[in-house]
Amino acid sequence: QVQLVESGGDLVQPGGSLRLSCAASGFTFSKYAMSWYRQPPGKERELVARITSAGGSTNYADSVKGRFTISRDNAENTVYLQMNSLKPEDTAKYYCCAARSPMTYWGKGTLVTVSS
Repeated sequence: QVQLVESGGDLVQPGGSLRLSCAASGFTFSKYAMSWYRQPPGKERELVARITSAGGSTNYADSVKGRFTISRDNAENTVYLQMNSLKPEDTAKYYCCAARSPMTYWGKGTLVTVSS
């Protein structure tokens, strides 16, 4: 049974930091590209960051470049999103996604709220 379980979401003040984790099971994690998406309230889901299966390449949405870092530990079947200098506009539900054509798996999300 495939599972992606996100954790680490919280209420944080502007300028603060959070680290999200996504624990994977039920598939060969090291063969899948992993991504973080987010869905702000009332808006569509958007790609935040992506990392290739071996971790050799990453890409980011322009809105988070220089502030967020995606990483993975294939030995622990976990992908991370380090979020620094958080802004109120980063408030969203953050989702983990595993993709290897033709399969795509999604987690249920973790809520990040940036507010003073």
